[in-house]
Parts: sequence; structure tokens; C-alpha cells
Amino acid sequence: MLEVSHLTKRYGKVLACNDLSFTLQPGTVTVLLGPNGAGKSTLMKSVIGFLRYEGRITVDGHPNKTPEARRLLGYIPELPTLYPNLTVTEHMEFLARAYRLKDYKPRIQALLDQFELSDKGKKFGDELSKGMQQKLNLCLGLLPQPQMLLMDEPMIGLDPHAIKELKQTIEKMAAEGKTVLVSTHIIDSVDMLWDRTLIMQNGVIRADVKRTELAEAGQRLEDLYFAVTEGAAPEASV
Repeated sequence: MLEVSHLTKRYGKVLACNDLSFTLQPGTVTVLLGPNGAGKSTLMKSVIGFLRYEGRITVDGHPNKTPEARRLLGYIPELPTLYPNLTVTEHMEFLARAYRLKDYKPRIQALLDQFELSDKGKKFGDELSKGMQQKLNLCLGLLPQPQMLLMDEPMIGLDPHAIKELKQTIEKMAAEGKTVLVSTHIIDSVDMLWDRTLIMQNGVIRADVKRTELAEAGQRLEDLYFAVTEGAAPEASV
């Protein structure tokens, strides 16, 4: 579904992503872990097509910046970008029309119900609390029902109910054969949710491990993470 080949991204003299290559298959949930400044957000923004980079990224065989790829991709950024003069409902309507979705109103209502925003439909974006802004951020990312969803720190600011609903949504997407990539530095937030983990540090993928392999080795994800990022282990791969 997603193929990243020799991705390199520089900001001036800073090498944010250094020759990254990996492939994500349909029906899988991959967690991208790493400390602050590891290059996770740069990788996500490169995949979604927001940045210029060296290398090659394809989605279902299509270059990631083509219309064919964009129709398959969804993105939930770390920080919600809302319009202060649009209400919650108007945000959803705007996105639905931008994507030319059909029969979308029941889908909008279902998402607002799921994330407990139904009574906030007439609230403007800047009237929402940070947690509610993040819930709307999730609803906007999920509305087009993308075949591949990228999420950058999606659980920050969410209440327990919203976290439970998001985890169930991720599991459902994987069961439907969709591809999910979740970037985070909070290991507990993705416990038992992932099929595979990529651990980044200093712009490089230091570990690429499946959950089944970690279980067979009797190792916890937290232990692997600190072993890799604190220099107690060599690079690991599937």
C-alpha cells in the first residue's frame, strides 16, 4: 500500500530524514516511535505530500503527490488547524464538499456522535477546548474514509472515551484491509494496538520489528524502545 524508498529530507544543514526505506501492507497498523526531533513528523509530512524531499514515495503504486494517491490518503495532524469562523458542522460540510463525498450527512452525524461532539455542532472552531478541537480534528480525518490513514500524535489531549473510540476505529480500519500509520512518542498510548513498529532516532530507522516477533522474544515494546534510543542495542530489523 505504501512504499517509501530512500527518503531523505534536509532543512538547511540539518538532516531530518536520512535514506529511509520501508513498505507498509494493507490491513496493518504500524506505530512510528521516537523521541522529539527524531524525524517522525518530517516523515509523515513527506508521505502526505506537504514537503519536498529526495527519494520516492508511492501509495498503491501511485506517486504520493498525484491525484490518484491523494484520493487514497488521509491525514490527522498533531495540531488541529481549524477555521475560527466556521462551526463544527460547517467544518465537516466543507471537507465533505472538498472531497466531493456523496450521501455524507449520516457519516458526519455518526462521527460527531462517536466523539461526543453532537451538541457542539454550532460552536465555532476557536470556541472549542483543545480536547474538543482534537476530536474535531479526528472527525475531519476520518470523514473521507481513506484507504491509508496517517496520524501524528492523535491521542494527545483526548479524554478516555475518545481514546477508546479512536483505538476501536483503528482496529476496525485494519480489519477492513486499510493501512494505518500512527506517529507518537507516548508508548503507552499504542499498547497492544500495533502490528509493527518503526523506531526512529536522529533521522534514521533504528528498529523495524513486528509485534509477534517481540512477543516470541519475551520483550516489551517499552524495553525495546529504550534499548534502541538510549544506545543499549544495535539496529534491529524484521
